[in-house]
Amino acid sequence: MGWARGLYSAALHLVAPLAWRRLRREHALTNPRELRLGQVPETPTGEPMLWLHCASVGEVQAARPLIEALLDRYPRHRLTLTTMTATGAERALALAGARRDGRLVHRFVPLDFPAAAARFVGRLRPELALFFETELWPNLLHACHRRGVPVAVVNGRLSPRAFRGYRRLRPLMREALAGVDWLAAKSTADAERFAALGMAPGRTSVVGSLKFDIARDHGAREVSERLRMRLGERPVWVAGSTHEGEEALLLAAHARLRETLPEALLVLVPRHPQRFEAVAALCQQAGMPAARRSRGEWPAATAAVYLGDTMGELLALYGAADLAFVGGSLVPIGGHNLLEPAALGVPVLTGHELANFAEVAEVLREADALVEVADEAALAAALARLFADEAERRRLGEAGRAVVAANRGALERTLEGLARLLPAK
Repeated sequence: MGWARGLYSAALHLVAPLAWRRLRREHALTNPRELRLGQVPETPTGEPMLWLHCASVGEVQAARPLIEALLDRYPRHRLTLTTMTATGAERALALAGARRDGRLVHRFVPLDFPAAAARFVGRLRPELALFFETELWPNLLHACHRRGVPVAVVNGRLSPRAFRGYRRLRPLMREALAGVDWLAAKSTADAERFAALGMAPGRTSVVGSLKFDIARDHGAREVSERLRMRLGERPVWVAGSTHEGEEALLLAAHARLRETLPEALLVLVPRHPQRFEAVAALCQQAGMPAARRSRGEWPAATAAVYLGDTMGELLALYGAADLAFVGGSLVPIGGHNLLEPAALGVPVLTGHELANFAEVAEVLREADALVEVADEAALAAALARLFADEAERRRLGEAGRAVVAANRGALERTLEGLARLLPAK
């Protein structure tokens, strides 16, 4: 074991009690401790397996086109999708359940202890391992390398903030990246940051962002159409993937909006399900009690807020809206996927905290397809302006949809690169 990975593994064991405590807060029905130690069912001999790891729900959603393409291109293989979080697990299980063919299964990724990583890879026996975006686990990468499993980092990105953190661990990252056979980077800037950590440029390709290759979900579109029909002609805006501290700002903006547009409805969709109850209480405290989708409630004509407290329905809710605000951007989270509403032709609004989607935001800005606001007062003003200007809403929506269409192609370039590691059989 290299000295850097040895120190890392020792440190990981020292903080293990904190890691277990964090995992206990994950609300999953099936999350026994042994799964986090790599004790997954063994892949039967002769059953080819692919492995894709995504951190959480946002990455699973972004990886969906890749998941479907891999299962189509490699029809003899099963695909194990691992996540770190329970919310990611819920989304992965929903995708697996929708397929009905049993070829997509979910497992929780093990903690990155050397023995757990080796046990997991040894039992899973993947023919190809894919790590999505910034998921770089040194012992898992090493376990793959030892067993001769080719490894790719797909949709690879390193935000400036993540790069600064990893740079402090450069010897460890250099050793970890030595086990990566191919990096499919989102942008030149991402590729350069990976190279500065030790990734060989000869094993790196800039393919673009998979987020532009958004899967077309006909089921979600049908739900959107039913929702919109039932909501009628009232002005509707969705605030999706919101975070603690952000909902209060959004409710304040909505209260301002309703001073001049009293029939306006806010569909509020918190990012994390463990916060649904707290957000419902916050709406009550703000004097705007929310109808809750999880309970089958429906907002009355005079209701101000509809709480989207279900999983996997954000796209359907975006599709039923006149305007969409993408959360994690009025608080220092770094933003979420601006392209989901854009792909549906829904005008996109966002706050200024966009570190996680800087490249995407820049593309949308260049096309004049993004409305950015600094605070709740600016958001209320922007909402009022856009609700009063149907032509501008239509222009913004069409511009956003055009951006997504023009930037598709990363999926096919990624599949071409993966075929060099694992030719189709």
